[in-house]
Amino acid sequence: MRPITGPEELELFTRLPYALDKELANDLAEGRRRAHWLWVALRGDRLVARAAWWSRAGDDVPLLLDVLDVDDGGNDASERASTPERASTPERAWASDRVDVAERLVRTALAAILPAGTPPPEYTRFVPPDWREHPATARVVEDRMAVLARLGARLLVERLRLEWRPGTPIPEPSGRLTFRPLRDADELLDLMTAVLTGTLDAHSRAELEQMSVREAAIRHYEDELARYSTPREWWRIATLPDGDPVGFVIPARNAYNPIIAYLAVLPAHRGNGYIDEILAEGTRILAEQDVPRIRASTDLGNIPMANAFRRAGYVDFEREINMTWS
Repeated sequence: MRPITGPEELELFTRLPYALDKELANDLAEGRRRAHWLWVALRGDRLVARAAWWSRAGDDVPLLLDVLDVDDGGNDASERASTPERASTPERAWASDRVDVAERLVRTALAAILPAGTPPPEYTRFVPPDWREHPATARVVEDRMAVLARLGARLLVERLRLEWRPGTPIPEPSGRLTFRPLRDADELLDLMTAVLTGTLDAHSRAELEQMSVREAAIRHYEDELARYSTPREWWRIATLPDGDPVGFVIPARNAYNPIIAYLAVLPAHRGNGYIDEILAEGTRILAEQDVPRIRASTDLGNIPMANAFRRAGYVDFEREINMTWS
């Protein structure tokens, strides 16, 4: 069990496939990953497990564990017995062993990567929308969750990943709302503080168990929104004709895709259908940049937000599993 030596070993690391493989080289080049954060477990020259951590460029401590894989096929064909009766024994043994191997790999890597006393980074994995309906896919997802559960992690939330595609109609403004750019960061922080009241977002709810509403808003702003390099002129405050704020939307682009980074309606104005108009404005701003897609995500349990995205023509293309350590 060891980290890879550098980009020259990405071929080894990607022998077990996952959706993020195509991003690894660029992430390494731009500082979102470090070679010593990409770990492999080898039996001879065969890759049997791997794990990788991700951060924002320039951070010295990883923010996410976002790659965790084992050799789900188990033994190579040459190592299997020639009869079905004999073949079942090593395959059953590997089914148990693969979780053990991955647990030891993550435990060993965390001890080397993190400063003493640092909580492990959140685990995230992209999975098919219907992953529970297919036994083989469900086993892959559940095996990895079992590895992290052994290390003390718990499921925080399952999220919907959604995508708007060019050619999807965008509703025209109704005239009920007026949109203007943000005045300054303090105005946005005030609105973010207000919308956290009654939030259905699992990450926000977890933060509110540890800090005040204002502190949670500041953390979200500083750790994510303030880091986007796309124009802040894209950010929009939605108001009634008299200027009273109703909500806001943050269209942006992260290192990978154009996104709706934040979308919210103030508590006093919920239930009036304003979310559809605010989302349409954010989508329109990004669509005008001739983007190939727009990504967004929300908790599976946040039914009102999920329905707003679907009404706007966003399709569910993936799910995301999030596990955390208390």
